[in-house]
Amino acid sequence: MRDIAKSTSLEFPHAAMEFPPLGGAIKRGFDVVGASAGLIVLSPLFLLIALLVKVSDGGSVFYGHRRIGRAGRIFHCLKFRTMVRDGDAVLAAHFRDNPEAKAEWESSRKLRDDPRVTRVGAVLRKLSLDELPQIVNILLGDMSIVGPRPVVRDELEYYGKAVVFYFKSRPGLTGLWQVSGRNDVSYDSRVAFDRHYVENWSLAGDIRIILKTVPAVCMSRGSY
Repeated sequence: MRDIAKSTSLEFPHAAMEFPPLGGAIKRGFDVVGASAGLIVLSPLFLLIALLVKVSDGGSVFYGHRRIGRAGRIFHCLKFRTMVRDGDAVLAAHFRDNPEAKAEWESSRKLRDDPRVTRVGAVLRKLSLDELPQIVNILLGDMSIVGPRPVVRDELEYYGKAVVFYFKSRPGLTGLWQVSGRNDVSYDSRVAFDRHYVENWSLAGDIRIILKTVPAVCMSRGSY
């Protein structure tokens, strides 16, 4: 799995400076212990979801999407596959027939009615279970339990000068955005959440966000 999750070198001129990891050894140690425990406890659920995804259409169980990590490094963010195998073609056709959907995508990088999502995938997304494989990304050092959501290259332009704060932290499995409405908040608010998180980081703050994640996921707040 390391082959599909490994990071590559810096590609961004404004990220050329190597930032020390947010939280240092304390945050990293917390991540390793928490992710290891999570992987052990959740292994039966992992196996069940993997089986459901596989039998639903015979396709691959996991999907690794190129995302931007700390200091601009590229890594493959792991998820349980929730989309059809020809998703790019399906989305392009959807945009041709629905200009409103294209505008929604360009403003938020999300769609309330995404034609690429499978039936099993819709349930996994609603409960955020598709993101569980990112525990592996945490163990590999690509991500953290708490931090900004990992973005694709095109999303960096939404950050403007605030991108420096994104680059200072490993992307998170959960974070302020996830417990504050997720897709129901604007992208500008998401950027503000990321900046606030980095500027005010504490281990106690991470624990509070983790505790808030549980009810947020159970209520499926802003999840689609």
